[in-house]
Amino acid sequence: MNVKTQTAPVDTVEDETGTDTGTDSWWSFTKFVLKLVTAVLIFRICIFSPFSIPSESMLPRLMNGDYLLAAKWSYGFSGNSLPFDAGLPEGRILASQPERGDMVIFKHPIDNTDYIKRVIALPGDRIAVLGGQLVLNGEFIPREQIADFDIPVSINTSCSWGADEVTSDAGEQVCRYRQFKETLPGGRSYNVLDFGLTQGDSFEEVTIPEGHMFVMGDNRDNSRDSRFEAMSGDAVGIVPQDKLVGEAFVIMWSTDGGAEWLKPWTWFSSARGSRIGTVL
Repeated sequence: MNVKTQTAPVDTVEDETGTDTGTDSWWSFTKFVLKLVTAVLIFRICIFSPFSIPSESMLPRLMNGDYLLAAKWSYGFSGNSLPFDAGLPEGRILASQPERGDMVIFKHPIDNTDYIKRVIALPGDRIAVLGGQLVLNGEFIPREQIADFDIPVSINTSCSWGADEVTSDAGEQVCRYRQFKETLPGGRSYNVLDFGLTQGDSFEEVTIPEGHMFVMGDNRDNSRDSRFEAMSGDAVGIVPQDKLVGEAFVIMWSTDGGAEWLKPWTWFSSARGSRIGTVL
């Protein structure tokens, strides 16, 4: 004989002291949730925030499909540091100046979309581009050609803009770019990609206004940065520092775009394991 079970109604129980234990349990749970939400918000606002790289404008350092954490405390806090675009008065609290060469996350001056570029010039600097080479305060930034940069062809990486699709020595199809090493005043260096003269390789000298910064993508011929007038959904122009969100800190995940939700094994086979944990 099958026996049906039924849960008896549960009455609120009071302990011997007369305390409503059901109410206490609910209040304890509510306090736990509030503390958890507060901790997450503090972490999100003041410490780290996640960002994804949706394009190839920062190759070779950052790749399409990288997911990184940005340090929120590096340059102070403003309304742009808050999640959900919550508003604060203009300006930054505990503000500090970025350094030339920093990879910074900031809000687009017009449409407030998140962007990431490298800081090249700061307030008072004079910056120009001549034949694709940077001229900072009247001096050419040293640049030397180094070994070509190869990146495997994938869903997240095509060779349609500035790269040659070739077969590597290992027999793999790769996008191959010409690569250069630039060295800023003070000795800070980084690698950039350049495939020839384009519109952005000529830029008349400007002096960076107070409270602003001149930023560029490392993939020089595939970046709509401070060399171009700010337009919604496009170039960023010379960026107000009040738009700073944080500094790129570490790559927490990277994928070539080959993962499929219904095929869990591809979540791992598509991962660029050598990039995960890379400190920027």
